[in-house]
Amino acid sequence: MAPAGRPYWKGFLRLSLVQIAVQIHSAVEPTGSGLNQIHKPSGKRVNYTKTVPGVGPVEEADIVKGYQVSEDVYIVLEPEELEAVKLDSKKTLDLQEFVAKEEIDPRYFEAPYYLLPEDEMQNEGYRVIQAALAKMRKLGIGQITMSGREYLVAVGALEQGLAMYILRYANEVRPADAYFGGIPDVKVNPELVDLATRLIAEGTTAFNPTQFRNSYEVRLNELVQQKAKGRKVVVKTEDEDRPKGANVVDLMDALRKSIKGGKSGDKPPPVKKGGRKR
Repeated sequence: MAPAGRPYWKGFLRLSLVQIAVQIHSAVEPTGSGLNQIHKPSGKRVNYTKTVPGVGPVEEADIVKGYQVSEDVYIVLEPEELEAVKLDSKKTLDLQEFVAKEEIDPRYFEAPYYLLPEDEMQNEGYRVIQAALAKMRKLGIGQITMSGREYLVAVGALEQGLAMYILRYANEVRPADAYFGGIPDVKVNPELVDLATRLIAEGTTAFNPTQFRNSYEVRLNELVQQKAKGRKVVVKTEDEDRPKGANVVDLMDALRKSIKGGKSGDKPPPVKKGGRKR
């Protein structure tokens, strides 16, 4: 079955001297509320007017691109200058090095894509690269140019094919110590850690994203369908179900109660290495 939609990119995937023609498709199905601002008396969509503080509405022809260098200070860049710094669209994705997927910090993963052979002539080379990456459990790291920008990417085996993941560059990830550095180094009660470990072991399972759903999107779609049919929508009040302030709880008691079959004051069973067998 042919993939839906036009490919984002066409070019070549290269592993040393092996080169195959490929195309890239987004692996993500766009979702969103689809809400717009509407002028209630007329029922028409509200347009956005571009304004400047102290000036008011401005003409589209007077708007240029600018790079901020300090507060309220911008370097104006002309269209031809921006065009000059764009990269030529290299049509080759060269796998330069290989790493284990678990070695890449999850913060670096940004967007997934499917990487497909361009035609039947590419199938053998495609399958060889896919099988080798699957056997080694590695991701190939390289850079790709799309729309004048260069992206850091990782390519790896996914089921019977290949996936490409756009990665963030190092300077795009904020250092964690800037946020966690202020957390005090408190000595943790080993018994509390054992209880939390047991709780995690009981809840450990294979990842299955299909069991989760976007409740907001579901309720919004139901609301739209009801309104489209002319039905009156009754707004439910849920304030009484919301938490009202923080509660002081006994951490030990809460963890013990969280363990399956546990009761307040019960001594929890010993934690077995490897967690519960499923």
